[in-house]
Amino acid sequence: MLQPIALLASPEDTEAQFYEALQQGDIDKLMAVWSDDDEIVCVHPGGPRLVGAAAIRAAFEQMFGGGGAIHARPDKVRRIQTLTTAVHSVLEKVEFSSADGPRTAHVVATNVYVKGPQGWRLVCHHASPGSAQELQDLATPQAALLH
Repeated sequence: MLQPIALLASPEDTEAQFYEALQQGDIDKLMAVWSDDDEIVCVHPGGPRLVGAAAIRAAFEQMFGGGGAIHARPDKVRRIQTLTTAVHSVLEKVEFSSADGPRTAHVVATNVYVKGPQGWRLVCHHASPGSAQELQDLATPQAALLH
């Protein structure tokens, strides 16, 4: 794996670089935000669990190969942070073209960052399909759901 290109001073800096790399289709910039830990994990909507930099890189290279970039942007980020760990719950808006014209998809993602000698690095990106309904945060109990 490539060495990180810069010290990332905060989880927010790391997240901004992650989404910027997606939008630019820049695999090296994208991989630079990941930790060099062997156990990093990425799950794309409906996909398998990818473990390790090689598997994650291959999946993103394949995704970038189709159109060169992923037009995803974070929205409504919820943050929990300690001295060395941060968890961001993110609603992503993904814009793409279809036969019916421009479309928007919604993804619910969790990004986990750990602070180490190289600054804040991504250790887990877990994304699930979402809907426009996710744009409204639910803070009250709903009908029982099976986990």
